[in-house]
Amino acid sequence: MRGHWIFAAGAVGALLVQNAAVAHHSFAAEFDRNQPVTITGSVTKVEWANPHARFYVDVKDDKTGETVNWDFELASPNGLMRRGWTRNSMKLGDTVTVTGFRAKNSTRVGNASTVTLATGKKLFAGSSADTETADTPAGAPAAPAAPQ
Repeated sequence: MRGHWIFAAGAVGALLVQNAAVAHHSFAAEFDRNQPVTITGSVTKVEWANPHARFYVDVKDDKTGETVNWDFELASPNGLMRRGWTRNSMKLGDTVTVTGFRAKNSTRVGNASTVTLATGKKLFAGSSADTETADTPAGAPAAPAAPQ
């Protein structure tokens, strides 16, 4: 009987590990390095949640004249805080210019590389594009940068 409990516990553990591994994606799985984007707009929402912080920006569409809302992924909240961000670094209503990469399957979703505030201050966005190259398999650590 004890063997059944050990097997059941192991099976549940394996499922939990599998779900955690699947939950985090590689940059190349969701975003397209060949579709860079730069937008300027007004911050409408900021979410400090794992595995990635997110923020939303209202942008006037040049073609249609209507306002559209963009969704940008950042690094984890902990990763952002280690690089100087606070929950107040970007506030609702702030005008920001965001550079990053478009999502493969959604027109107004992106992975932010930099966020520039109206004051000119640039914030590191923690893009996973910075650590994953085209030659790096998903989930593998990126090769260290060559010395300059």
